[in-house]
Amino acid sequence: MKVAVSSEGPGLDSQVDVRFGRAKYFLIVDTETTEVKAVENTQQLDLPQGAGIQAAQNVLKEGVDVLLTGNCGPKAFKVLNSGGVKIYVGVKGTVKDAIDDFKSKKLRPATEANVEGHWI
Repeated sequence: MKVAVSSEGPGLDSQVDVRFGRAKYFLIVDTETTEVKAVENTQQLDLPQGAGIQAAQNVLKEGVDVLLTGNCGPKAFKVLNSGGVKIYVGVKGTVKDAIDDFKSKKLRPATEANVEGHWI
């Protein structure tokens, strides 16, 4: 299973980024092989709007099954959900901790976005 985690840095010891669309990185972790791929999200950092949608599309391109993040807005949630990704919000700590919590079933999937979208 491929799990994407919004991250402040490129390693497992990095903190989970509470922002989905404007996270600095997404760490893609294969829970079966333990392979880790860091994907930079820098192109979204300067967008005045639409960062969540763009980030969601990029995560979908990685073929992930699950997203672990702090917060996810309604537009990104809709894109990810329609792509079959299970979304977990309110995730904290390091990326490694988040993966461990997911694997031990301490996290619950979200049924809707947990923050409002941003409009300019």
